[in-house]
This record gives sequence, structure tokens and C-alpha cells, in this order.
Amino acid sequence: MTSPRTGRAELTRTLILDAAERLFAERGVAAVSNRQIGEAAGQGNTAVVGYHFGAKEDLVRAVVRRHTSRVEGLRAEALAATEGSPDVRAWVDCLVRPLTGYLDALGAPTWFARFHAQLTTEPGYREIVTAESLGSPALVATVEGLNRCLPDLPAEVRLERGDMTRLLMVHVCAERERALAEGAPTPRTTWDATATGLVDAIVGLWLAPVSASAPTEGERA
Repeated sequence: MTSPRTGRAELTRTLILDAAERLFAERGVAAVSNRQIGEAAGQGNTAVVGYHFGAKEDLVRAVVRRHTSRVEGLRAEALAATEGSPDVRAWVDCLVRPLTGYLDALGAPTWFARFHAQLTTEPGYREIVTAESLGSPALVATVEGLNRCLPDLPAEVRLERGDMTRLLMVHVCAERERALAEGAPTPRTTWDATATGLVDAIVGLWLAPVSASAPTEGERA
């Protein structure tokens, strides 16, 4: 049985996480102070954020993990249904739809996609996202499954298209989330349709032809 004191602490942590996620999404991580987060969470104690979470990096990590753990569960389910498939699209579905489905299930408004996008543009915090991704068994297995189905690509092209895939997923979701929060029009009417468009684009990206590279200065010499 949870004691009243423990229950109050858990509620305070939840309020702080909610406030931090929203402010980080709207303003960027570096632009938001612990004091502002505490005030937005309705806490009078200016040290409350540090008391519950420590450094800002720890708070950011806690916000990331409250979502990624649930996305991981959805991706593990998708992975179980995709294992052994030779179809690139099936693996891209497994990559994309757990995230879009999760954002859809949260209901509007959400801030996680924009928060995630903010982290990818701030070098000091991007490593947190990278570390969490590498610690996700279902995500790692999905990427490995996709790689097994891809045509033979030069290593640099594979790395480049991996970066493009990540950026498409992050920023398409963030842009849709922003538009929904502002009541602005969106290219697709639902998160499911957004996932279809993303999957189409990413499959096309991976299966696109590879042009011959121009020789570098060293090669010309």
C-alpha cells in the first residue's frame, strides 16, 4: 500500500515531468530553467526539480524514458509479427508505426514528438536519445531486420540513409504534433495515414538508386 507521503511525491514527479516535457517541446531544453519548470508544475519550492530529479540531464532522461519504454513495448509486439519477413516495407512499418500509434493513443495535445525533435538539435542532449535507442532491444532488432532485407549498398550510403530515416521520423511526427496543437491543417488526416506516408517515403529512400560519386581530390590525384 502506498503511503500518503509517497503518493504525494509521485504526483509531484508526474507534474514536474509533464511541465518539463511541455516547456522543453515549446522552447527548447537549453532555454528552460528548473525554476520555470517548478512554477509550471505548480510547485512553490524553487529547488523541487533538483530534489526529485537531480541535474537537468537526469530530468531529460526521465522524460525520454517515460515514453520510450512504452514505445518499446509496442515495437516488441510489431517485431514478433515481422520476424523472418523478407519485405523491406514490413520492417519499415515495424520501425514507424509503434511511434505514430503511440502518439495517436496519447490523444491531443501531445508534446513528446516536439520534445524529441528539440533533443536532436541540441548536441548536449542528443547523446541521451542515442543511448536510449541503443538500449532498446526491439528497436535494435528492427534495424537489424531491415538491414538484412536491403539491397547491397555502399557503407556510406547506408549510414546516410539511416540518418535520413531518423530525421524523417522525428521531424514529420514533430511537425504534425505542432500543427495539431495549433489547430493548423495537416497533410494527412490521421496518425495512421501519417504513418503510411512516412513508410512510403522511407521505403522509397532505402530502395532508391545510388548514383556514382564524383572522385575526391585524393582519388583524382
